[in-house]
Amino acid sequence: MDRPRNRSVGNRCIVQILLIGVVFLTACKDDAKEDILAEEIIAVVEEPKDIIEFGFNLNDFVVKRDTIKKGDSFGEILERNKVGYPQIFHIAEKAKDTFDIRQLQIGKPYTLLCSKDSLELPQSFIYQPNLEEYVVINFKDSIHAYTNRKPITYVEKTATGVINNNISLTLEEQGLSPRLAYKMADEIYAWTIDFRRLQKGDRFKVIYTDKYIDDTIYTGVHNIKAAYFEHNNEPFYAFEFETDSVKGIIDYFNEEAKNLRRAFLKAPVKFSRVSSRYNLKRRIAVYGYKVRPHKGTDFAAPIGTPIMATANGTVTKASYTGGNGNYVKIRHNATYETQYLHMKKRNVKVGQFVKQGDVIGWVGMTGNTGGPHVCYRFWVNGRQVDPFKQKLPEAKPISDSLKLEYLKFIKPIKSQLDNIPFESTEILDEKTLEETLEEKNNLITLNL
Repeated sequence: MDRPRNRSVGNRCIVQILLIGVVFLTACKDDAKEDILAEEIIAVVEEPKDIIEFGFNLNDFVVKRDTIKKGDSFGEILERNKVGYPQIFHIAEKAKDTFDIRQLQIGKPYTLLCSKDSLELPQSFIYQPNLEEYVVINFKDSIHAYTNRKPITYVEKTATGVINNNISLTLEEQGLSPRLAYKMADEIYAWTIDFRRLQKGDRFKVIYTDKYIDDTIYTGVHNIKAAYFEHNNEPFYAFEFETDSVKGIIDYFNEEAKNLRRAFLKAPVKFSRVSSRYNLKRRIAVYGYKVRPHKGTDFAAPIGTPIMATANGTVTKASYTGGNGNYVKIRHNATYETQYLHMKKRNVKVGQFVKQGDVIGWVGMTGNTGGPHVCYRFWVNGRQVDPFKQKLPEAKPISDSLKLEYLKFIKPIKSQLDNIPFESTEILDEKTLEETLEEKNNLITLNL
């Protein structure tokens, strides 16, 4: 009778031992999982990804970013962040030879790099006057200041197009920058192609570079390296070439080394109208219809419109008189001089070399004037003349010594340009274009 009872007790012991084993194995597995998870967490903590900006690893700091607000000053910003005025004064004195802290502008960004502790005391102040430049005032250990630039990347790209309407619309349809149209129309082909009179079927190719800051911030088209424009079935090549490395003069020449521009712009302001022409027999009612010669050409434009140098030259006068107001005079060579009157403000100094298209001031109403405009005066051999009646020279041709270098320089670029295929040569008239758009809209409706 005892045997069945003993057998039952033995079975219960075996079951208990098995249960203990299962619990033990489960616990071991859980411990192993926890160990692996802990190791993964430690690995993540031990290997943070560096975030480098302004030459610092931002992981080493508490980073505070903001913009300069109205009423902000360098001292007030640091005081708000627990820096005392004696130290602020000391920092400003040490940094003044590199950066004047009074130059902080409203709306510009700044960054404070602070200690990674409970106090979070500032150790560096970084100010960005523009997208590229930044100023560092470092006062972690010793006080020193310096300026630097963010890394710039230039990416070469190509584009082609066929004109159905205008060049801006053609570029927009391809998602390209309108800056390309501006550069081609105003900087390259301004003297050879009238972009207001483009024909359907005109087409172009262009090799250009886009500019990026920190590889992420797109700042637009930097320059056009080469272009081909076919207008009325006539080809126009353009290649960028530096003719004077000292003065930084860059021009565009065709495949035969002929300069594409003229020596002088037609007007010193864009999108303006001529309100008064050069007239030596002008009579004005205010002066009793007496003859009051007008030896300039007035271009009416809103106050603040940029005034451009119409040609390369050296500023000989930048001053103010009662009649002229703020004015600038430029000598271009032994023959030609130009003058620009009634400026709101001047942007150049005497002795400064300016290039064609550089902004030398802004339209205003200073001096004797009845409305906002720039009075443009033109001298030939010391005598004021009407610029519209002059047979103005072409821009300075490329020198013989540079011509061979230029032709060698453009050879591979021209080959690259010629080998860019046009994406489409199909020209649609207005009716066909409307039908195509209607067909696309119908397809979209059906898909919906």
